[in-house]
Formats: sequence, C-alpha cells, structure tokens
Amino acid sequence: MKDKVFKIITISVVVVIAACCLFPFLHVLAVSFSDKTAVIRGEVLLWPQSFKLSAYKAVFNNKGLMDSMWFTLILTVVYTVFSLIMTILCAYPLSYPGLKLKSPILLYILFTMYFSGGMIPGYLNIKSLGLLDTFWVLVFPTMLSTYNMILMKSFFQAMPRELEESAYVDGANDFVVLIRIVLPLSKAMLATIALFYAVSRWNGFMDAILYINDESMYTIQLRLRQMIQASQVSSMMEEIPEMKADLIAETIKAACMAFSMIPVMIVYPWLQKYFVKGVMIGSVKG
Repeated sequence: MKDKVFKIITISVVVVIAACCLFPFLHVLAVSFSDKTAVIRGEVLLWPQSFKLSAYKAVFNNKGLMDSMWFTLILTVVYTVFSLIMTILCAYPLSYPGLKLKSPILLYILFTMYFSGGMIPGYLNIKSLGLLDTFWVLVFPTMLSTYNMILMKSFFQAMPRELEESAYVDGANDFVVLIRIVLPLSKAMLATIALFYAVSRWNGFMDAILYINDESMYTIQLRLRQMIQASQVSSMMEEIPEMKADLIAETIKAACMAFSMIPVMIVYPWLQKYFVKGVMIGSVKG
C-alpha cells in the first residue's frame, strides 16, 4: 500500500512538473499559428484559433533572422566539436590514478568552477587577445566546462582497466587506446556531454552581447533579444505588405521563439536514447 501511494505521489509530481514545462511552449506555438484577432481577445490558450501562417512567413522572409540562424548553427557545431575534444583531452589523463600532480591539477581546474576574474577583467583579457568581433570569441572562452569534464572523468574512471591493459600488451599507445577502445565505449556519455554543450551554446547570448558588435555575427538568441526589445518587429511586418493586416507583434514574437527552437527539437530525438543512458551512468553500481 505504501509503495502504491509513493508511486502515485511521484507520478503526480512528475506530471505537474512536465505540464509546467510543456504548457508555456504549447501556448507560444498556439499564438504563433493564430489569427491576430483571437490573440488580441485573449482567446488563445493551448490550441491555435483561426490557423494562420503569416507570422512564420514574416520570420522566414527576414534576412537578418535567417542569417543569424545559419551562423548559430555553424557556431554550435564548431563549439560542440572543440568542447568535446577539450573535455576528452582533459578528463582522460585525470582519470588515471597514477598521474603525477593529479590532485593539484584537478584542484586548479575546480577552482575555476567557483571563482572567476569577473566581467570587466574578462572583457579586457579578450580585448588584449584581439578576439573582439571574431568568430572564435564565441568558442574559446567557454570551450571547457569543469562540470562536464568531471562527468567525463568519472565515466572514464569507471571503465575496466583490463581493456586498456590488454591493448597496451598488444603494443598500442595511449592515443590508440583512447581512439580505438575508450571512445567507442563512451558513446552514451559523449552524446550527453555533446547535448549539454550544444544547448548551452545555442541558448547563450551574454558573451555575444559583450564581445560582438558586428551584426553579421549575431547569434539567434541575440537577434531575438534585439528584435523583441527594439522596433524591428514592426519592420518585419512592413516586409510583407499583403499580410500586414494579419500580423501583430505578439504573433511575430511567438513565431520567432518557436523558430529558434526548431534545431534543438530536431536534434534531441536522435540523441535521446544516448542521453538517457548518459544521465543514468553512475546511478546504478554493481
């Protein structure tokens, strides 16, 4: 009886949390596909009223928004690849128990997790390196996450050392062991870490605000922020005169937000099975 009550409470809590996450998303989608009259009257909740595609036509006809989308896609791919490489190269050596100066090195890396130089010293450092208004300023400064590195390190430590030792007996070096044995067995963790990096880069905009002035390198999130805060929504309505009567700022903003979610919605189902395995690593021992 106690187990049934516990399961009912657990399921109820999970359903409520899931609803809190899902309902705002459904509302944004509903507004983006609805007629402006229904939106103005407040009739749109979770289902579109008088289905319209005018807001999405305005979004796809906006060159600045489309350029930012493609730029952010390329940036996210490059950032994720570089971040994975850095995380692996940092975590793999630290997973060896016999590594010299392992504790001081790990402490030095962990220090950056709790303390930083601050925004102004960070900006001055980036400026002195000549990275302002460059592609790489959105890649290099946050390329390694200490938290993700610790997850990867813990996973490598849990792998049977016998597999690596047998490869060493056959004449393999450290690089071959990493590429041929360790990484193929780490697909779940690699997919999980890659998803963490990709989502953080896709959603990030603070570094773009600080370091980017060139509009050709605006990320999608920075472009959306600029559009919502400024008067660019009105200019998008002017770009399609024949549909101006069907558009209001609320529907365009909702369409822009939904538009920015498309890549994540496409990629996540492909990585879901690996993601579930990755987040469960370490929860069961035996």
